[in-house]
Amino acid sequence: MSKTRKALLVLALFATPFANAANAANTANAADAPRLLGTGDVFALKTVGGPQISPEGAWVAFSVRTLDAKEDRGDSDLYMVPIAGGEAVRLTSSPKSETTPRFSPDGRYLAFLSAREGTKSQVWLLDRRGGEAVKLTDYKASVSDLAWSPDGKRLALIVGDVDPDDPDLQTPADGAAAPPAAGAADKAAKEKTPKPIVIDRLQFLRDGEGFLRDLREHLYVFDVAAKTSVQVTSGSYDDREPVWSPDGRLLAFTSNRTPDPDANDNSDVFVVAPEAGARPRAVTTSPGPDSAPRFSPDGRSIVYVAGGDPADIWYAVTSIAVVPVAGGEARLLTRDLDRNVEEPRFTPDGRSILFRLEEGGNVHLARVPAAGGAVERVVGGERTVGAFDVGPRGEVALLESQPTYPFEVSLVVGAGPGATLRRLSRVNDDFLRGIRLARVERMAVKSPDGQVIDAFLTLPPDAAAGPTDPGKPRRLPTVLRIHGGPVSQFSTAFQLEWQILAAHGFAVVAANPRGSSGYGHAFSRAIWADWGNKDYIDVMAAVDQAVAQGIADPDRLGVGGWSYGGILTDYVITKTGRFKAATAGASETNYLANYGTDHYQREWEAELGLPWKNAELWTRLSPFYQVEKVTTPTLILCGGADINVPCLNSEQLFQALRRLGRETELVVYPGQYHGLDKPSYIKDRYDRYLAWYDKYLKPQAAAAAGR
Repeated sequence: MSKTRKALLVLALFATPFANAANAANTANAADAPRLLGTGDVFALKTVGGPQISPEGAWVAFSVRTLDAKEDRGDSDLYMVPIAGGEAVRLTSSPKSETTPRFSPDGRYLAFLSAREGTKSQVWLLDRRGGEAVKLTDYKASVSDLAWSPDGKRLALIVGDVDPDDPDLQTPADGAAAPPAAGAADKAAKEKTPKPIVIDRLQFLRDGEGFLRDLREHLYVFDVAAKTSVQVTSGSYDDREPVWSPDGRLLAFTSNRTPDPDANDNSDVFVVAPEAGARPRAVTTSPGPDSAPRFSPDGRSIVYVAGGDPADIWYAVTSIAVVPVAGGEARLLTRDLDRNVEEPRFTPDGRSILFRLEEGGNVHLARVPAAGGAVERVVGGERTVGAFDVGPRGEVALLESQPTYPFEVSLVVGAGPGATLRRLSRVNDDFLRGIRLARVERMAVKSPDGQVIDAFLTLPPDAAAGPTDPGKPRRLPTVLRIHGGPVSQFSTAFQLEWQILAAHGFAVVAANPRGSSGYGHAFSRAIWADWGNKDYIDVMAAVDQAVAQGIADPDRLGVGGWSYGGILTDYVITKTGRFKAATAGASETNYLANYGTDHYQREWEAELGLPWKNAELWTRLSPFYQVEKVTTPTLILCGGADINVPCLNSEQLFQALRRLGRETELVVYPGQYHGLDKPSYIKDRYDRYLAWYDKYLKPQAAAAAGR
């Protein structure tokens, strides 16, 4: 899950353009690339965040996140780079993170979110003419999103409800006398005894948040000059994604306002006047999750992402839809596309809609006429397009990554299918010039039942030239890595994990088995209530192909993954003893133990039914009840505070394997949620992967390292 879940006809393995580019880069820069990637390089690589184009179309603002080894924390700062080309300018440098940069409509200010003072994220304002940023808001809860009004006088904000038990707010009421000072012992005892947690919600847990009470996030409007605020929405609902109409008279947002929002995923798009007490009006009414609204330039329509059939939960395919603001039927513009879409944006002339399109291991920038018509790929090829922004004259800046470099900001040059990209940011270029990267190649793989899937093969930088070179036997220890989800995909973006494993001498096989997104509804839903079967034969077919090509050493195979990647790893090791080492991260084995302890009760019920009514299916699908078949030495890892896939799953698997006398080890990262964010733990996880695979796939190297 994020669960955010002739035996083989071998097809030809082919090198793709991005593999050729990687080979050329490695050859040209061999003299300048003296070393391989190491686990310590997690501190050197930086993460570039979503671009924002300035109102005059001359600059692009973006964020850069770094990991600080000494302080053991991450920090995000803001930069901007000229669209015409040139060096990026650093805008912030505080020890606290700055995120969500937004230019004011006149271009004078850059607003952003930061918890520079205290623990609550507030809006800060940076004058582009110079000077330090100043704090604009002072809410008692955090601000999570912001949007400028068209006239630049107001901000639409998403602000959380005030937690009455927040220790930061425990001060005497105005005018009240302070209580007598307590003794040190009494004070310490009081601090150690938190109040009982009282819960009455159906959805009472969420990863990263813990126990949920009726504290929600609502829409506010803040007057920039007067520094006054009005609350626009209220109630037991969470409101998200605020956006202004072009005339500033309406705000659109998304919210689940059904009688019990915890019981379904039915979010709709609403519009409301930007004033206190205004009544929101729904403009979409489908039973699925609608999101990401944007007004058309004339203010008459809203484009949004329409969720699929809610009965399909995460297997549903999304669509681009347009609905009149005044009310009426929505038009699905990509109904026949059968691929997931994200981030729709009208072009400035209102004639077209740009959006991100997930397909076949790539994410492309696509366009569809607002009136309906054929979908056109604007930025295609073997690449992954991240967040993007559209400028006043149709400029498009986007994040883009390929296997040879992490996400960077680029500008789209041209408007048609022949559009090209011009790099604007070069955050990681200097570092990568000193690294000998592994090459990544796409494989087409045919499963035993005839289903063709995509897979990616990453070869060590010092391995022979390629799998198609004749007469070069070079069997390599090989690791099968499995992605999370299950509805997700491995893509052509830079994959640090593959690169680290390959730099350490392992070939890496990474498949997109059935259940993956990017290949249509039927492909994704093929594993419905049947995990560990079709997806299992698919990933095994990818390994078999690597063996048949003379790459993978069949006697030195490893497997592993995180989240659903860990879950499918558990299936793999209960079904076969071919793998000599496994790493199961944040995995599930005993599904009955998950109900009520993770945050997926609605999804569990939709796919498997209620556990007390459908216990046979719950237990039959659980790898835990096949654990006696496991012979593979298994490293088990989890985040101690994970509510997405609670650590109890890993603990049960470890207890069972240890009781059976199998070779195993359990690693718990204290205080970590489903995704590790403490830098030292991120490095530690890679170190443990390498050590475990070394021990069982390269025993001589492991022994030498031990000596």
